[in-house]
Amino acid sequence: MLCVQLGLAASVGMLDELGPAGVAWLRLGWAGVILLLVVRPRWGSMTRRGLQASVLLGIATAGVTMLFMAAVARLPLGTASALEFLGPLGVAVAHSTGLRKLVWPALAGVGVLLMTEPWHGSVDLIGIGFALGAALCWAAYILLTQRVGDEVSGLQGLAVSMPVAALVATVFAAPSTAGSLTWPLVAWGLGLAILLPTIPFTLELLALRRLTTAAFGTLMSLEPAIALLIGLVFLHQQPTLAPVVGIAFVVAAGIGAERSGGRLEHGLAGS
Repeated sequence: MLCVQLGLAASVGMLDELGPAGVAWLRLGWAGVILLLVVRPRWGSMTRRGLQASVLLGIATAGVTMLFMAAVARLPLGTASALEFLGPLGVAVAHSTGLRKLVWPALAGVGVLLMTEPWHGSVDLIGIGFALGAALCWAAYILLTQRVGDEVSGLQGLAVSMPVAALVATVFAAPSTAGSLTWPLVAWGLGLAILLPTIPFTLELLALRRLTTAAFGTLMSLEPAIALLIGLVFLHQQPTLAPVVGIAFVVAAGIGAERSGGRLEHGLAGS
């Protein structure tokens, strides 16, 4: 989570030169190259299910990366991260049983209202839409990462999913961004790709092999708070009291929902 938020904060300075889609494309492109060279996927050793899951994970990875960068360009980092966290929260609620699970979406809904403060009349609906789209992609990313970790050994799945994500981002971003690239930006993109997504996505894959979605989501509930602190320290984004309380509500909702959720084991290899 620390790598993710530091990587996002470091990416903000490139938004004016490349735009959100261009920054996401540069990071994903380098990450795909790094994993191909380091891991060298053995295509013949993968099952059909493992390969399909890896490709779908790549599409979800591209979606969450590009949509979240678009959200960060319009919203404070802490607010965008808290809205994105509604994706894992939804996964947790879906895996929960009993009436108690209805409490967590309600708590998260209050948190979202406090973060966005619609009563001030300055809500960036497009930014919120991007963040919610990233939330949907993140929910898919968590489920697919767990499946890839079960179906494909080592980091082979990431060595497939990340190049796929790079190709998807290339389709959407390359035509409008390639002309703005300079060698310093390309070099800076390489460093950012190591910080995000290469290191955190690798750690998340390894974590989801060892943790249930409940334990994983409980830990991930800290991310909006980390994002708030990183935005304050590095981007000088000073939040008011209402968004701080809203982020606390979303984090609390995530912890509560994930504690009542469990891992679904649909016959996955290694489960």
